[in-house]
Amino acid sequence: MSDASFSQLPLAAAQLENLESLGYTRMTDIQAAALPPALAGKDLIAQAKTGSGKTATFTLPLLSKLNPRDFGAQALILCPTRELATQVAAETRRLARHQPNVKVVTLCGGQPIGPQIGSLEHGAHIVVGTPGRIKDHLRKATLDISRINTLVLDEADRMLEMGFLDDISSIIEATPESRQTLLFSATYPSDIRKMSSRFQRAALEVTVVATHDEQHISQKFYICSREKKLESLNRIIAYHAPEAAVIFCNTKATVRDVTAHLKDHGNRALALHGDLEQRDRDQVLVQFTQQSCRLLVATDVAARGLDIDDLPAVINYDLPRDPDQYTHRIGRTGRAGKTGLALSLFADNERYKLEGIAADHDREVEFEAVETLPASGEALPAPGFVTLCIAGGRKQKVRPGDILGALTGAGGIDGKAVGKINVMEHVAFVAVQRKLAKPALQQLQAGKIKGRKFKVRRL
Repeated sequence: MSDASFSQLPLAAAQLENLESLGYTRMTDIQAAALPPALAGKDLIAQAKTGSGKTATFTLPLLSKLNPRDFGAQALILCPTRELATQVAAETRRLARHQPNVKVVTLCGGQPIGPQIGSLEHGAHIVVGTPGRIKDHLRKATLDISRINTLVLDEADRMLEMGFLDDISSIIEATPESRQTLLFSATYPSDIRKMSSRFQRAALEVTVVATHDEQHISQKFYICSREKKLESLNRIIAYHAPEAAVIFCNTKATVRDVTAHLKDHGNRALALHGDLEQRDRDQVLVQFTQQSCRLLVATDVAARGLDIDDLPAVINYDLPRDPDQYTHRIGRTGRAGKTGLALSLFADNERYKLEGIAADHDREVEFEAVETLPASGEALPAPGFVTLCIAGGRKQKVRPGDILGALTGAGGIDGKAVGKINVMEHVAFVAVQRKLAKPALQQLQAGKIKGRKFKVRRL
């Protein structure tokens, strides 16, 4: 975190007030380095990872030149996955709150294209999406990007890894040459530099190496037999008892196996992988961020876009094949000066991965046998919150305050018992303390939100 304040930037007073209300006080290192040139209209190639504050780094410049009275698409943000696109769109809406009627549309695969076409017909200032689905809309002529003034390539290295180069190239060629192009990448492989030289003009290079302080992260490695890996996972979870953890696996099949095993042993665990429908993925992510699920089992690709400021722990059920991916995983905990815990399991045939991590971090990595931990069959305590799902969202003009009012009004639930509220396009989610989940559900089912009855269920 830098010492620089957002007030030093040429931002509108209303935006500065909005930033303060959102908890943006001091700029992160990437924001301090990249925002001044980006706000001045320069093209950027910036090295920044998840959790570094990069979303605000590209969103504030595009908002500063947005014309809310023009409902043509003025900014396009390309992301590798649906999860990241959804996350970026949500943060963009928060950062745009001071400007009336700014419309942000998310266009991703895995969702019906019909409603997306309907949204675009009503106009969109900012489009956030994955390359494949953006290309679909261009092919159908349902999206016009000929007047884009800001193009953002977020996690560009990941998009290239996923084979999106041709799609990205054809999308960029449909935008004006006069646009500002902001390219963000966790790494700078040669193909990223080729992309920059091809599509950017005199791009300023901004590199912020430290995205998290490993001094705040306690890293522990446990060796176990391959046959007893699931049992070993139980042991480290029971011993360390994290409030919440993301458990990383290398394949979708392993995610399913691990999730089923944890559930069989009394843990509240949810799976996040590429085969889930978007609706199910949204529900999983919301339950985890609303603290109604303690353990999220995920692949790396599915977990991209999962940005939690206060994640107590990450667990590597499988060590990643790439040492850089290990750094990326553990960087999700121990943020903003908080302490974090990174636990890793490995079998003897994975020892070479441990050696790769040690070489990458330029230090010896110590490990111990998992049997040194006491054997315990205990599951984690039930989560403190329960998530309720309401069949109405932004399209039905539902706002967080409406949900809170429906819960707390007329002698209802104490407002202190209500946790996070997430409002999406057609659905909303509210976290309520577990002991009050039943009366809260009854209160919403019996009452009205904004004068309307909505179906409500417990997840």
